[in-house]
Parts: sequence; C-alpha cells; structure tokens
Amino acid sequence: MYADIIVDITHEKLDRIFQYSIPSELEGELSVGTEVIVPFGKGNRETRGYVVSFSGKADYPAEKIKPVLKKAERSVAIESKLVALAAWMKEQYGGTMIQALKTVLPIKRKEPARVRRRVRLLLDLEDAKEKLKYYLDKNQKARARLLAGLIDQPEQDYELVTRKLNVTLTVIRSLEEQGVVSLESEETLRGSVHYRRHKEETLHFNEEQEMAVSRFWEDYRRRIYGTYLVYGVTGSGKTEVYMEMIRRVTGLGKQAIVLIPEIALTYQTVLRFYAHFGDRVSILNSRMSAGERYDQMERVKRGEVDVMIGPRSALFTPFQKLGLIVVDEEHESAYKSEQVPRYHARETAIARGKMEGASVVLGSATPSLEAFYRCRQGKGTLLTLTLRAAGQKLSKVYTVDMREELKKGNRSILSDRLKELMRDRLEHKQQIMLFLNRRGYAGFVSCRSCGYVVKCPHCDVSLSAHKGGRLVCHYCGYEERAKEACPSCGSKCIGGFRAGTQQIEDIVKREFAHARVLRMDMDTTKRKDGHEKILSAFSNGEADILVGTQMIVKGHDFPNVTLVGILAADMSLYSNDYRSGERTFELLVQAAGRAGRGCAKGEAVIQTYSPEHYSIRMAAQQDYEGFYEEEMRYRKLMGYPPVSDLLAVLMTGADEQHLELAAGYLKEFAVRADKQKSLQIIGPASPYVNKVNDEYRRVLYLKCQRKKTLTEIKDLLEQYIEINRGFDCIKIQFDFNPMGVF
Repeated sequence: MYADIIVDITHEKLDRIFQYSIPSELEGELSVGTEVIVPFGKGNRETRGYVVSFSGKADYPAEKIKPVLKKAERSVAIESKLVALAAWMKEQYGGTMIQALKTVLPIKRKEPARVRRRVRLLLDLEDAKEKLKYYLDKNQKARARLLAGLIDQPEQDYELVTRKLNVTLTVIRSLEEQGVVSLESEETLRGSVHYRRHKEETLHFNEEQEMAVSRFWEDYRRRIYGTYLVYGVTGSGKTEVYMEMIRRVTGLGKQAIVLIPEIALTYQTVLRFYAHFGDRVSILNSRMSAGERYDQMERVKRGEVDVMIGPRSALFTPFQKLGLIVVDEEHESAYKSEQVPRYHARETAIARGKMEGASVVLGSATPSLEAFYRCRQGKGTLLTLTLRAAGQKLSKVYTVDMREELKKGNRSILSDRLKELMRDRLEHKQQIMLFLNRRGYAGFVSCRSCGYVVKCPHCDVSLSAHKGGRLVCHYCGYEERAKEACPSCGSKCIGGFRAGTQQIEDIVKREFAHARVLRMDMDTTKRKDGHEKILSAFSNGEADILVGTQMIVKGHDFPNVTLVGILAADMSLYSNDYRSGERTFELLVQAAGRAGRGCAKGEAVIQTYSPEHYSIRMAAQQDYEGFYEEEMRYRKLMGYPPVSDLLAVLMTGADEQHLELAAGYLKEFAVRADKQKSLQIIGPASPYVNKVNDEYRRVLYLKCQRKKTLTEIKDLLEQYIEINRGFDCIKIQFDFNPMGVF
C-alpha cells in the first residue's frame, strides 16, 4: 500500500501530493488525516505531513518511493470529512492545502491527561485513633500529622494534603503500605461546563416561532437538508427557535454545532443551552488552554457531546453524525478569518452541511445583505419573526443631531436628551448601556459643525488620514492634502474622533457621581473569563451603567436595561469601506434592541452628525427591508457584493520597488487572463498601513458578477506566481469579498 501525503511546508511550489510506501509495521495504523513523519528532499530530512488518501499501486518506480518513517507523536488525526472540507476551502479561498488542513484541525497536539489524586483513610475511627497514638509514641511526627488530618476529613486532595500538612509522597506511601490510607488517581476533564443546571423550563412559542420550527422540521423529516435564514427582530426569540430545532435533531441521534461571533456571547448562550441539554453541551473558544480544548474534543470522540458552542473554529468539531449547524448573528464580520485561507464561516458552514447531509440555520435581526440576497434569489428559505417573543414593543428610538448640540454650546459627548433620560432611569433603579461605536476609528475626517465628511471622488468611500497631512483612498489610491477648514461651512472644527471608552467612563462618573459604572472593552476583558465576570456582575444588578464597545450590544439579554445610548454613530458610517452603511445599520439596530427586553418599555438615543443618512434613518425606524432596498441600489450602482463578487489580492515584500513591479505584472496578467472582459480591476493601491514589520504592502481588487470566473482567475494567478521566480520573495494572499479594506 502507498500513502498520498501533503508535506507540512507552507510553500506554493510544494503544494502537491507526494507518494510514500507504508512499511509493514504501520499497516492498519494509518488513516486519512493521520499526521506522519516522512523523509523529504535530497537530505531526507524528517518532515511532518498528513495522509490524504491511499493507493494500491505506485505512481513512480517502486525503488524511488521512500517509506513513511512513523506516526507523529502526540498527533491528532483529521477526520476524513474535514480533509474534504479543507480541499474545498483551499480551492475557494486560496492558500496551500497544508494551511487549509491546519485550519480544520481544531486540536493540534495530544495533551497529557490531568490526573486528580486523592488520599483516603482506610481505617475506622477507633483503629485510626489507636494508630495515631502509636505514631505519637514513636515520635513519627509526619505520619501523625497526616493521620490526624485524615481523621478530621477522611478524604482529601493530594495537593492539599502535601501543602497543608507538610508531608511528602514518601510518608503517604509508607502509610499506604501499612494499609492505613490509599492514594487514588482519576482523570478529570479540563474546560467542562460548570454552570449550575436549574430545573429545565418548557419552551413556549408564539405563532411565528411555531411556524418557523414547523417549516424547518417538515423539510428535515423528508431529508431535505437546506439553508434557512431566521430573520427576527431583536428579542423575537430566535435562540428558543434554535434550541427547539436542535432538540428535534439530537432526538434523532444527531449532533449540532452552534456558532457565535464573540467570546463575550458564550456566557449567556451556554447558560440557556445548558439549562435544556445539560452536560451534553460543550464549548470551544480561544481563551481556553490547549489542554481544555483537547479534553472537549475527546468528549466529542467518545460521543459525550451533542451540542458544541463556540466562535468560528467550533465549525470544525469532528462530529460523526452532524445534523445541524446554527450560525447565530450571521451578519458579524468576526465570522471572516483574517488568516490564510481567509474563509467565511457562514459559507464554509453551508459547504460542510452539503457534504455531510446537515441543515444550516442562519439567524439575525439584521441579516447580511449576502444572506438576504441569497433568499431573494431562491437559494435559501426565509423564516420571519416580526414580533418580540414576550409581546414587548420595540424600543422607542430618538435621533439627536450633535451639530445642534454644538450650536447650543453643549460640547460634551453626552447630549442633553441622553443625560435627561439617564437621570430618569437611575431614579427608577433601571439599568443603562452606553455604546461607543469605535469601529472605523482610524478612518474618516469630519466637521463637527456641519457634519461634512471628506470622501473619495471616485469610490464613494471616506478618505483616511495618514501621517504627513495626507488623506488617502484605500481602494483606488486617490490622495489629497488634509483640510484645515471645512470645505462646506468653513468651520475649523474638522478632524478625527478622539474619545475612547475610558474617557466616556470618566465623564459618566463625573456627571452621575452616585451611579455604579462598569466598562467592557479589550482592556477590561484581557484576562480569562473577563467577559463572563463583567456580564455576570451587570446581569446581577451590581452596576447601573455599562459602558463598552461593540461587544456589549451583540445578543445579550438584560431585562432591567431600559435605555441605550449610542455615542458617535458616525464612526462606522464613514469608515473607508463599502460595507460601512450596512455595518452602521447593524450596530445601531442591535444596540437599540438591548433595551426594553423585560417588563418596562425601552428607549434608545442615537447621537449623530448625519441624521439624514439612510442608514441612520432606517436604524431609528428599525426598518431592515427599507434599508436593504436602499443599500442594494448603491451596491448595484458600484458593482459591490452581493451583486458582484470582489477578490482582493494582498501582496507584501521587503523591497518596495520590486513589490510595485510585481504588483504591476500581476495586474497585467489578470487583464490578459480575462478572456471574456468581464473583470473590473482596481489598483494596485497602497493600503492604510503601507508598511508593517519592514514589509511593504500593495493590494489589487478584481470585481466580477460571476464568482466562478473570479475563482478561475485566482487559480491562474496562483499558477502564474508559482512559475515566476520574481514572486519568490513576495507573500501573496487572496481574499474573496473581504470584510474591510487592508
């Protein structure tokens, strides 16, 4: 037998299969996905690789084929289904097969088991006291200390015994030999869910929820495994719908994956799922140690897990009977990988569902244009929830024009209306969330007096401020000098936004001295369980006001929150990205949806310099379909996704002149390869950060209405790069429909 192996070298020129013979001692030991050690190259250096297939015949003369040396120690095999998924990802998103294989491998190495040791007293009380007297008479102090401690508590942890009683393993062994104590060991799992399970609540559905579940289940029972979009307003009970779908699927002996975009969402999500599925639930996230992640994968392999919850990487859980993949808050950019291959978890989930006969359920109050467009095209089933689950009304939203606040002399980041409503909520012992829209922080320059934003005349995106007083477009490279006065009104109040969450926290504490304030951002959540501790404290009423960035407005459910203040709504609206309108709308609607989820009515205040912009207007009305129609007109006009597809080619190199030359050659080749003349090619342009770690950067954008054409062009570009040595010193990455500009 022969094994076809991908060698663990991330280099395009070696991105192919090498054949090795299987020695007799390894026959039956290898399977698709097994990591092995093989001799590679002229020097036969030992190199790792992955088995991707087997063959009964040699493709080369048998004497020239080298043997597999051994299985890699502590390696974790990739399931054969995931190997197929890796091949799909490599083809769709570029990069090498080894990069794709490492992406779908959730656990890189076997980890030693964590062993819990306990010391247990074997004697009854009378015999133990008699033995203690004997040790004391013989002046055997260490043995006496140990026995006295065990008389008080007959079973104790080994680490506690050795530290508290100051005894060594030798002392414990000596008493064990005498039959006085026993030293027992058992393996314990790291990273298990430790939430206390309350009495399981019965799920109650309104008519819309019942119809959504019934439509899904009707297809599923007929073995029609499709893609569904649960489009429901904030608080409409999408999570309950997911749980009922999962309950029915797992009732057939199948398993489910629930993807969430942020670690911050894990706490409340796991609580709800654990209440219904108990210890058949597991979680994965990047804050877990390698040992914790390994133990949870072992539970999966032993069949102890029915539901896996986690961000992007949880998609590659090696379930054998996968029946359902749920992508909650599917619009979130966190589902797009920033590492090669730059895959999107939503699209990859759909691909895995098709390969394994599993349904995929996407959910959002503000669906991505891609998901909604797919349903409009008949490529998915739309399940709509228009009412909040418990009958509450949507929050009343006020839009405050910050230009008018400035005219009134209010230079604070808190408008008069927001301060007034905050005082009212604090008097009524209700909670407040203040959301600082920091996304796009490094982006636009605007006038605080009239709201004017400096934009590119060619691409309809904002220009970004660079050092040296330059304003640059990251799509086409257009450049102009920074403005000293507003071109629209002449005001000198033109520049970037400079407030952060810490400044907001200080302002709130000064304005409302008696309020208890919590802050949630990257700084306060660095530690493990940082998200959970802050959210738990706020949920338990230990704070009146929660100040934070995007992480506080995504999917959380706090019944006592009745007011949400949205500060600097324009920050994402004028970021240098064609998706800026969509992202702004999503963030504002999601933020407003955090208020009024309990018995009391909710209100939200959007503070903006552009109240007339359709993203702001539609968000205040919480009108998704109105926004969709308006935004799609813009996308069609500019040829942006989802109407067309966009391929970004990011190039980095140490020699700027060589990089510029290579980028030009790549563009020329793309023009020649476009036989149908269906491409629109933009660039090469310099990204926002032109140089990182002494590496210069250029980006080329290719637009086309057919994704297949872009994929074919990507394949041709990869071949062109492989056969031209001039590209050897340049790193090149491909990114389909990027979630932002480089």
